Amino acid sequence: MRVTAVLITGSNIEREVPVSAPREMGKEPSDRKEEGMSTTDLWTYREGTPIATMDLSGFKVEAVDGSIGSIDEVSNEVGASYLVVDTGPWIFGKKVMLPAGVVDRVDGAEETVYVNRTKDEIKDAPEFDESRYRDEPYREELGGYYGRGS
Repeated sequence: MRVTAVLITGSNIEREVPVSAPREMGKEPSDRKEEGMSTTDLWTYREGTPIATMDLSGFKVEAVDGSIGSIDEVSNEVGASYLVVDTGPWIFGKKVMLPAGVVDRVDGAEETVYVNRTKDEIKDAPEFDESRYRDEPYREELGGYYGRGS
């Protein structure tokens, strides 16, 4: 969950600043999924994830329980960012679309993107539709699946 506080000086609102959410017992931030993530947050990369400034084509993608493939396409569109991952032999050469909000971190040295979903969650997601994946209704369907925090 992203929490912000409003910084107020006198009668003026200066800016919103991020506030760290408390850790769940026994779990590191990368072990948690975003519960109740809004649609906007789901399609936006997390703060501190340098994706907008990197070419991630070909980077490996790791779910919380193992490798899922490599990045085929990246979008940095504001409020509509995503990764298209070629799963190779893992799901018989199919592609999957991951909203930007599921990206936990990027390791540039290892050329690996880590996501905060399991392989089964990704495998069970709505099927990637090459003809519709840039359309809003398809993103809403996918967002409904990934945003439910299951």
